Amino acid sequence: MDKAPIELDALRRRRFTLAACCGVHGVQDGLSAALYVILPTLAEVFGLSYAQVGVIRAVKNSSMALLELPSGMLSERLGERALLVFGLLCAGCGYLALAVSPGILAIALSLFVVGFGSAFQHALSSSIISNTFHGAGSRTALGAYNSSGDIGKLVFTGVYSLAIGMGIAWQGVVTGFGLTAVLGAAALFYVLRRLRVGGRPAVDARTESAAGNTGWGIRDRSGFTALVIIVFLDIAVQSGFLTFLAFLMLEKQVPAGLAGFAVVLTLAGGIFGKLGCGYLADRIGIRRSLVIAECLTAAGIIAILLSPTLIAYILLPVLGLALQGSSSVTYGTVSDFVSADRRSRGFAVIYSTASVASIAGPIVFGVVGDHFGLVPAMLTMAVVVLLPVPLSALLRPTVIGKYAK
Repeated sequence: MDKAPIELDALRRRRFTLAACCGVHGVQDGLSAALYVILPTLAEVFGLSYAQVGVIRAVKNSSMALLELPSGMLSERLGERALLVFGLLCAGCGYLALAVSPGILAIALSLFVVGFGSAFQHALSSSIISNTFHGAGSRTALGAYNSSGDIGKLVFTGVYSLAIGMGIAWQGVVTGFGLTAVLGAAALFYVLRRLRVGGRPAVDARTESAAGNTGWGIRDRSGFTALVIIVFLDIAVQSGFLTFLAFLMLEKQVPAGLAGFAVVLTLAGGIFGKLGCGYLADRIGIRRSLVIAECLTAAGIIAILLSPTLIAYILLPVLGLALQGSSSVTYGTVSDFVSADRRSRGFAVIYSTASVASIAGPIVFGVVGDHFGLVPAMLTMAVVVLLPVPLSALLRPTVIGKYAK
């Protein structure tokens, strides 16, 4: 039985809950993003080819994508808290195993465990937040949650790069990351247990079935389907643009080191975009916010293509605001379409869709780039990102209330 909750007023209790979810998100996303800078080191140490690096990365991403939906369904029996702690613990153990891996098979297995743990995160934390912050405030809270992941990405990749530059062995840094996750799992369990958040549901699946409370809990199938399509298109463009942005800068005759910095600038803008767009959706409605974000993204991509190098770099953080901020609008809408007892499942569908889109986007736009060139591929992204605008009409006010303005 849980201990008595921390004696806090409702506002402070919500803030502690949000802080805990943001913390686990920052660590989990940081561990995932750190692989971008760890894999080149592993390739040099173990003599891995580009194809082998790609396979290793795919192992991690695939395990996460395959398990994200089951994690949401499993939380209906076990509760979000236990699974969040389990996921962070798995990710930490995967990193500890990576630090002592003797070869490619051990590396792949370690990263499979990391991906396995990463699957027990997004849908679960989003469900906790949407159940804790009711009404319009949930979008602002989810915006803060989304931005915390980007902060984690910058911190972990920055720490690794700095440590390697100072001559610290990669095994030591990776071990430190693993221990951070393990200790974080213990702290997360303590905080959420004291707050009585995300525990095992009081009504089990058998009782729900007998009461007729079955299914996916989707209140409007056409609207939720439209939301899934919007998320797929939105994330496909996000991942495609970030994948090929450095290549675009190389075509602008930017040195390789500075070309990669373009991605950092875009991600930095995305941190504020995820915060700002969630707040904007609470104030003017999700449909208006989505239209603004997607139109600004399309205009920003075209502006980057047409601008000289210096102006393009100045515009990148602004583009990042809209490019990544739109996800706070779409993710924050899930709770409007899915009943509270099935919310983890609904978020799992959305995050699984996003995972698939992040894999498909670079492939599709890469094929366009191979056949027609990088600039036409970028222009295709600018067109595709506008497709959610007419689809947003299906996010009807009759379904999601006054916040669908």
